[in-house]
Amino acid sequence: MIELEIPSDLGYGERGQSPAIPGNATLHFILELIKVGEDVKPVDHKHEGPDHPFGEASPPEDDKVPEGFTATASGLKYRVTKESQGRKPNAANTVKVHYRGKLTNGTVFDESYKRGAPTEFPLSGVIPGWTEGLQLVGEGGTIELIIPGRLGYPNGQPPQIPPNATLHFTVELLEVK
Repeated sequence: MIELEIPSDLGYGERGQSPAIPGNATLHFILELIKVGEDVKPVDHKHEGPDHPFGEASPPEDDKVPEGFTATASGLKYRVTKESQGRKPNAANTVKVHYRGKLTNGTVFDESYKRGAPTEFPLSGVIPGWTEGLQLVGEGGTIELIIPGRLGYPNGQPPQIPPNATLHFTVELLEVK
């Protein structure tokens, strides 16, 4: 058996992997090597897809910008579906939102609507795609985000989100604090 202790800076860092792993957490693993196989294939964590289990390659991320969307320099794609003259948040603000998140295959992995209540959080404490994207819409507006894996969950959020999955969100920005 091997016991591993992974310091925060080599794990999830200040951001953590909400909600299961808080920011600055030291990770502890106990591993037991059961078998060494001769047919072991290297794991490719770069891609995801509905026909590919975790770690198997799928086609590279599509760089095309869907009609009606705008791409930012980071690769985030967005379109404002309900304009608002309300205040736009910055990364230091706390926001209250209703949202729905889906994978590229249409599977809904999370939504505040199903829970029956909006969600509130500091904009600096979420995935980079949300931090960037929500600054593009005003309070009272709605935005659609297509977030590449590197701006979402590069390591995935098993079992719902595979590594480097492209995420599709519809977000209603209800309040900026």
